[in-house]
Amino acid sequence: MLNTDDTIILIIDIQEKLVNMLEKDTVSASAAKLLKAAKIFDMPVIITEQYPKGLGTTLESLKQEAPESTVFFEKTAFSALRSDGFKELLSGYNRKNVLICGIEGHICVYQTAIDLLEEGYQVEVLRDITASRKDFELNTGIEKMKQAGTKITSLEVVLFELLKSSKHPNFKEIQGLIK
Repeated sequence: MLNTDDTIILIIDIQEKLVNMLEKDTVSASAAKLLKAAKIFDMPVIITEQYPKGLGTTLESLKQEAPESTVFFEKTAFSALRSDGFKELLSGYNRKNVLICGIEGHICVYQTAIDLLEEGYQVEVLRDITASRKDFELNTGIEKMKQAGTKITSLEVVLFELLKSSKHPNFKEIQGLIK
């Protein structure tokens, strides 16, 4: 079961030019809720940007919702872990669970999730905040991640898992995010 003190949020490449190919509103709205929850729970967040010179930076709406401590990490490798300095950055948080989501599910999210598993992390993919241009490609990537040992989850499942009880001090705030 996920806990706020041993979990980090990793958002992969939800950038201007990539999002324009997808259902932008669904992915960006759910990612914004995840970032709001990260603030409420005081959880660390890393947001990667794949070649921002060509693909643009993270959506402005997400930058505005990101906690102040969020690290924005530029990369050119499809897997974040194959980018110089990323493994060290991630290990510095001393978290064993990684919640991952983003674009494209069958490329950068998939390769990062597999590399995280190989490094010994517990990985959960937020299915409702992960997208690809083609459904078939996304479904294939999700299936391969699942076969490799990642857990497939959703934003609402994660939020209530982190709360554990309606007696949690942040229950009403979190409940307000999903209504």
